[in-house]
Amino acid sequence: MKKLEIYEPAMCCSTGVCGVDVDTVLVQFAADLQWLAEQGVEVARYNLSQQPQVFAANQDVVKEMDAGMDRLPIVVVDGHIVSTGVYLSRPQLMQKLALTPETTAQTAAIPGCCTPKSGCC
Repeated sequence: MKKLEIYEPAMCCSTGVCGVDVDTVLVQFAADLQWLAEQGVEVARYNLSQQPQVFAANQDVVKEMDAGMDRLPIVVVDGHIVSTGVYLSRPQLMQKLALTPETTAQTAAIPGCCTPKSGCC
C-alpha cells in the first residue's frame, strides 16, 4: 500500500475547509484525498498549527521549511518528497503514486455489499 503524507501550512482546522471564505482548491484537494483513500492509498494530512511535532520529526520537511515557508504544502510519497509549494490535482497525485486508470478502475470494480445490483439494500 502506498502512503501519501501532506505537510500543510497553519490552517484553522485539519482540512482548511471551514469558515466563511472557503478556498475551493482545498475543497477539491480534500475530495481527491478521500478518493485516493478509497483506492487503497494510506493518506495522512498534517497541519502545522495542530501537529508541529510531526513536522519537527521529519528532517526532510524541516530542511524544506528552512528554505522558506512557501514550500508548504509538502507532499511525501512513501517517505520521499515529491512536491512542494502547491496542492496537486488528482491526475498529478495519481502520477506521483504510480496509479493508473486501470488500477483504480480495478479497485472500484471490487464488489461490495452495497453496490447497485448487490441486492443488500
